Amino acid sequence: MYAICELNQIPNRRAASFVLARQHDDGQARPWLIFVVRWGKHVLGYENNCPHEGVPLDWERGQFLDGEGLRIQCGKHGALFDLGTGECVAGPCLGRGLTPVQLIVDDEGDICVTGVVLAEDDDFDSGCGVE
Repeated sequence: MYAICELNQIPNRRAASFVLARQHDDGQARPWLIFVVRWGKHVLGYENNCPHEGVPLDWERGQFLDGEGLRIQCGKHGALFDLGTGECVAGPCLGRGLTPVQLIVDDEGDICVTGVVLAEDDDFDSGCGVE
């Protein structure tokens, strides 16, 4: 379990992006772009990757939701995704979905990633320019 931020650092009904260093089977750490949507005390996480062309979803850094704040919207193609399931409900990737990221909020109010191995190296350079 890896804490990535405090729950109160993400405003309600908003999203935040993260670049983490995910450890792969070959022992190499590679950039893992994810985002977290907060809905009250609940959080949902997905990889920041549109299933249509593999591009990041945010139309501006950290901007993932449509104008009404009810769906995730791809900034490149306008595809819309259900917040709860990540399934594409409109656009060129209809029927496909986002890759979920397992998250929990711990007893201290930290949002934690579970189910993966991350490299805990403060010197990790994702190459994305967003550390």
